[in-house]
Formats: sequence, structure tokens, C-alpha cells
Amino acid sequence: MSNPTYENVHNLFKLNGFHLNREDLCRVAYSFIKEGEDFEKPVGDFLLDWFDPKSYIEMHTSGSTGIPKTIRVDKQAMVNSALATGDFFELVAGNKALHCLPVKYVAGKMMLVRAMILGLDLEFVAPSLNPMLHNEYDYDFAAMVPFQAQNSINELKRVKKLIVGGAKINATLEKQLMKLSTQIYETYGMTETISHIAAKRVGEKAFTVLPNVTISYDDQNCLVIHAPRISEEVIETNDIVELVNENQFIFLGRIDNVINSGGIKLIPEQIEEKLAGKIEQRYFISSVEDKELGEKVILVIEGTAYQIDKSIFDCLDKYEKPKKIIFISKFKETGNGKIIRGSSLKV
Repeated sequence: MSNPTYENVHNLFKLNGFHLNREDLCRVAYSFIKEGEDFEKPVGDFLLDWFDPKSYIEMHTSGSTGIPKTIRVDKQAMVNSALATGDFFELVAGNKALHCLPVKYVAGKMMLVRAMILGLDLEFVAPSLNPMLHNEYDYDFAAMVPFQAQNSINELKRVKKLIVGGAKINATLEKQLMKLSTQIYETYGMTETISHIAAKRVGEKAFTVLPNVTISYDDQNCLVIHAPRISEEVIETNDIVELVNENQFIFLGRIDNVINSGGIKLIPEQIEEKLAGKIEQRYFISSVEDKELGEKVILVIEGTAYQIDKSIFDCLDKYEKPKKIIFISKFKETGNGKIIRGSSLKV
């Protein structure tokens, strides 16, 4: 298909085994809205929005790092994003893909767009912890959040290429994924970038940007994204990075999370990496006010309180060592499993 637009559906596109064109998809949309399962209704809403006369879609940001907001995303930019993903991961028409993400989020919407634009044979299933448990298909391509990948470890051999996004892959899961024959990539992106703009194989340090994307950083070392086919404006992020070159970067942490303890600037995500594998429960590094230091480092662990062996902190520098450990029964998180640090601490 030459110069795909949002008004067209690839003639090889399939949804759950059926070839469907634009008119068919509108009928399916009405059916999903009227009598579909709860996870199907947002698909119906999205398809009707996609094929309406407007040139944009309204989407909601996740709210993991601030107040959720509604933004307008250009439909053609979503098509361009789908084409870039197709190029980067070498997807071709007829490839069988698994869709197991909630469609109310950008990642779930983009899996549908990729399938319609690239001509994928899309198997759409209910979002669940282990979406491959009840089928025997082999897939060329799939997208999951880390929690799904964790719970699908035994089934992932049936996927050739898997992208994992929505939240960071922790070190423990990364080690498990590296043992598999599947090509597995961690993705980097946000609603404003229309899903991912970069990816890296598990085990690698640096993210590589997708086609037609270049990067730089500002005076605080925060990533700046130049993606003219996706956004007319340069996208300024709050993510501190180390730039390898104009196409590759290493994610260090978010500037919002930086702790200034006694004049020493600490990046919580870097401390969390050092503690990887030493704490079984989910955890994160944060800070509380301190008269002497300004801010002091704390370790926040999800679950019931227990006695911690302080030797696990031997891997940390003097200023990185937590001065206090807090236990919280359940972390607050976004719909895609990303921990909302501030809200969790307010519980």
C-alpha cells in the first residue's frame, strides 16, 4: 500500500481470523459497544473515533508523573508511528500479532492502528495477566506490559518478537527474559510520542530510536525528542539520559525523582538498579525532608513489614544508603502497572 493514510485499511488486515474493511470495522464497532464484553467496548469507541471525519483522536495521559490530561493526537501521526514500528521491527503484511492490551491506553490503540495500516493478522484477546494461556497460536509479534511478560514466561517461546512497555522492566525479569529464544525489546515512549519512539533488546543498555526520530538533551540532561512525522513540536521530557549518539541514549531516571541529600544529587532509579535482586517485593527509592540534609533517602517496600538484612545496602555509596525503610501494603499504580510514587507515599 503506497502512502497509507488513516482513511484506509490494509487489504490483508485480519481481526480474529476475519478480513475486515473500513465498513466491516464500523459494524464490528457498533456490535462491540452494544453487546461486547467490557474489554471490547473501548475498541468499538476507538474504531468509531478512528473512522470519523476528524483528523485527530483525543487521548488521556497516564498520570504516573503528574495530573492526567487530555491531549489531541493527529491520526496521520499515529499512522506514521505505526509505519516506523513496522520498519524497525521488520514487520510485514500477513504477520500474526497478539493484541492483549487495554484499548483505553495509547499502547492498546496503537496495536490496532499497526494492524490496520501494516496488514497484520491480529488476534485480539482480553487483557489479562497471562493472555496466551488459553490459546495455542504462534505469533510473529506481540506487545505486553512487564507484569504480563512475567506471567507469560512459559508461553513466550510462541512469540518471535515481543515488545514490553508501559513500565520499566526490572532487573530480575530482564534476566529471565534474556534466557528465552524470543527477540524481546523494552520500549521507551509516552502518550505524547504516540507509544514508543525507541527500543532496546533486553540485556542492552542503550535505547535506539525508531526511523525519522533524532534526539538531544537540554541543560539538565533531560531527553529532547525530534520526531517531525509524529509531532510538529519538539518533545521535551523529564527523563535524565546519557546520550550515546543522536540515535541512542541510556535512560538514567526522572528529574522529578532526583533527591538532593546534603548537596549530593541522587537519582533513585540508579539506586534501585543496584538493589535489583536483593528485595523480593516491589520497591522504590524516595526521600523525606531532613533538617540537616535537606532530604534523606528512604526505601519504600510493598507488603507486610519484616526485618531487613542491612548488608543488602553494602553495594550502595554512603549517600545512597536509605536512612529509613517504609512498608506500604499496596502501591498506587497506573492502569499499565507503573508505580505512582507520590500517591503511594501518601497512603
